[in-house]
Amino acid sequence: MGGAKLVDVEVMVSWASSMTWKGLYPILSLSKTVYQKGISLTKKAMKQVESRLQGNPLLPKWDSLIQPL
Repeated sequence: MGGAKLVDVEVMVSWASSMTWKGLYPILSLSKTVYQKGISLTKKAMKQVESRLQGNPLLPKWDSLIQPL
């Protein structure tokens, strides 16, 4: 498995955009939004998010599918 020194944002985006899965390349966009720390969802809101998550039985720790709304 190859690797890259992820020294700055440009290198990270370039490296990630070159990855493929079954011949498909990812669609990337860099968000420069700074989010406020300490914000969390209510239990009810988190349950709504979790209901859209589907784990891959072969890679449950690393692969999740998020169903669109």
